[in-house]
Amino acid sequence: MADLHPSIVALVSLAANIASNHPKQGLCQVDKLKEYGVAKEQIDAVIEIARHIRDEAAQALDAKFDAACAEGFQPAKPKLPVDPFANLAVVEAGGSCCTPTRSGQSCC
Repeated sequence: MADLHPSIVALVSLAANIASNHPKQGLCQVDKLKEYGVAKEQIDAVIEIARHIRDEAAQALDAKFDAACAEGFQPAKPKLPVDPFANLAVVEAGGSCCTPTRSGQSCC
């Protein structure tokens, strides 16, 4: 495996620290990057990308949470036992051609 240049390692570490909301925020990596002569614009670009990834992940998690939470407030669906004969047509002389469903709906 090829060794990475220390400036690349510091850039990756900075991005990971920011994207993961690490308490140290990658500030020591910024100092190292300045020592390595990495341009401020390049450091700023990495910070912007890392923040975007962090914010996008947070939004996706929030949306998933909101959907699950909203689902928990939906009225409970009644759990009725399945009746295999509930919707079968029944032919009677002179009468209705079928029986109604459980809720009273006609099937014909």
